[in-house]
Amino acid sequence: MTQLADYQDRFPDIRFRREDGILEMAIHRNGGTALWGFSKGGIHEQLGDAFHAVGRDRENRVVILTGTGDVFLDSFDPADFENPEPWDAAFLDRIYKEGKDLLTNLLDIEVPVIGAVNGAAHIHAELLLLSDIVVAAEGATFADHAHAPGGVVPADGVHVIWPMLLGPNRARYFLLTGEVIDAAEAKRLNFVAEVVPRADLLPRAWELARLLAKKPTQMLRYSRVALTLDLKRRMLNDLGHGLLLEGAAIMGGTGW
Repeated sequence: MTQLADYQDRFPDIRFRREDGILEMAIHRNGGTALWGFSKGGIHEQLGDAFHAVGRDRENRVVILTGTGDVFLDSFDPADFENPEPWDAAFLDRIYKEGKDLLTNLLDIEVPVIGAVNGAAHIHAELLLLSDIVVAAEGATFADHAHAPGGVVPADGVHVIWPMLLGPNRARYFLLTGEVIDAAEAKRLNFVAEVVPRADLLPRAWELARLLAKKPTQMLRYSRVALTLDLKRRMLNDLGHGLLLEGAAIMGGTGW
């Protein structure tokens, strides 16, 4: 069993809470809204490694993934642009590995995952949407502003998950234009299960988690395995290729 203190020491940009086998992971930056960045040891690396550790900790029976405050993730860390690492082969090699770890390690968590969308999810919203149950707060919104709006190929996993959720034509429009979809529309489109008042979001996520946690252990684990099998196949086939396309465009001078 991994103690919560071990998690916190290793992953400072994620806040952990565990009760009765339910582990809540909330991304943040110094206690406030999380910022997305690529610095060595930062959130891009931490999340993939954290999902790996969480998935191998048999104390965890259900996982809740959420953000802090009224935003899940919608801004980049300005320090990455003020003091950027060189976008060279070594950097892209690290990002390639971390990009694969981020999604494959999440899907390798062999217990049910609940995504609690606390607000704007405009950068890597698929982290929440790879959950088995997605609950959104009223006013939450979904978009992909990390890629095409900034001149980057929308291909490091978003090209896999969004066509599954929206259909191929709507997904291509969504990814290429930066369209914003609100929680009510997300529920109508069936990629969000419930929309609740913001104050009820985490209580509802925990209520669902406690219902699941009453199930037999192997039923929980094997249900997650069965329900993510197709997602894992698609990621195995397409994620690495997408990351390479994104990196090639950046190295060619068409990206950041």
